[in-house]
Amino acid sequence: MLIEFKFSNYRSFRDETVLSMEATGLGTFKNCLIQEKSTKLLPGVAIYGKNGGGKSNVIRAFWLAVQFIKNAQRTQHEKAEIPVMPFGLNDYSKKQPTSFDFIYVLNGIKYWYGFSATKEKIISEYLYHAPKGQKALIFSRTGQDFSFTEDKAKRNMIGEMVAGNQLFFSVACTMNDSACASAMKWFRECIFFSRDYTDIPKQLLEYAENKSMLKAITDYAKTADLGIDDMQFEFDNKEIKDDNSFPEYIPEGIKEALTKFMNVLSETSNNSEVRLRMGEVTAKAIHQGENKDGSKMLYSLDLSEESDGTRKLMSLAPAIESTLQNGGILLVDELERELHPMLVNFIVSKFQSKNTNRKGAQIIFTTHNTELMNMELLRKDQLYFVDKRDNDGVSELYCISEFATRTTDNIRKGYLVGKYGATPDVEIEEVE
Repeated sequence: MLIEFKFSNYRSFRDETVLSMEATGLGTFKNCLIQEKSTKLLPGVAIYGKNGGGKSNVIRAFWLAVQFIKNAQRTQHEKAEIPVMPFGLNDYSKKQPTSFDFIYVLNGIKYWYGFSATKEKIISEYLYHAPKGQKALIFSRTGQDFSFTEDKAKRNMIGEMVAGNQLFFSVACTMNDSACASAMKWFRECIFFSRDYTDIPKQLLEYAENKSMLKAITDYAKTADLGIDDMQFEFDNKEIKDDNSFPEYIPEGIKEALTKFMNVLSETSNNSEVRLRMGEVTAKAIHQGENKDGSKMLYSLDLSEESDGTRKLMSLAPAIESTLQNGGILLVDELERELHPMLVNFIVSKFQSKNTNRKGAQIIFTTHNTELMNMELLRKDQLYFVDKRDNDGVSELYCISEFATRTTDNIRKGYLVGKYGATPDVEIEEVE
């Protein structure tokens, strides 16, 4: 469970920016809160803001940090740049480090992890945990100077192997440092990002053996489209032994690349023969139709013939269900894209309800859907805004809890008239 995400000097955010999942003392929807020892956490946060204001950069910052943390030991060869993107609208931020900090809980243990970096090198890095309730250092780093309180001999050896553009955290996990590996599980197993519906065939292949996930995708499709009675999935795997057994439709360039890949595998493998398995999947929606004589019959339609909204909800289904089943966190940019407001409510309610969210799952999403501001599903402390200052182009993230609002205030109306900022400055013509 995420307690806090903090970052600075990334894209449109120059200054320290904090997204907190700690609940305030509001009396509304207390039952939806996640109890973690003495702390109450929010199951979700909605981030609003005008186009170009920077709200998507909050999701991007989270995504970049997670991808780098998970993969730094593989991607950071000697001359590789660190993929940070500092604030660019002044003459000094590009030379300053970008920082990312997480506070989270996994298996009842609280962790604090963060790092700061320029494109050339890691400036600082740290990891703390509290297995017995007391915050304790696992490692800290300034440049190439490392500090440890336990397993000093082993961690000193790891430190000598860590390049200036690599994370100690990532490298230590490859060296079986148990404390680091335990902390890394959250980044590798509990964080999910939404995927585009053009990727549905690939997702279906991933879950080909998971009947419960295929059922979930079917259920979401039926929820999105009242005309769908069921879904039908057909999987066809073909084994590729050599460059003569590729399907005809595979482009020559891809055939050549895969053939080279197979040759490399055969040279480095203990097996004398290397085979690839290519999978194809077709998905059809089952609809009820009416024949000329008035009789009812079920007909199937290809997935490509379904609406964008239906396919969008189907593509989100694995991430939503995986998050709910694992007690993880899901991040979605523009949740309402191609979705009816009722379907947005359907997704958000799954995280707000203890009936469907029994593992303490969380969702963070950007949206323009002001219907969620009616306070019938979310609490006030679950509403965040991003606004960009006109004078220097800096984005700011803030919660509505920072405003003095009354229980009777119409939050949606106040937002639309600019009371909380983060709205476009446009003049709407009167219609007579």
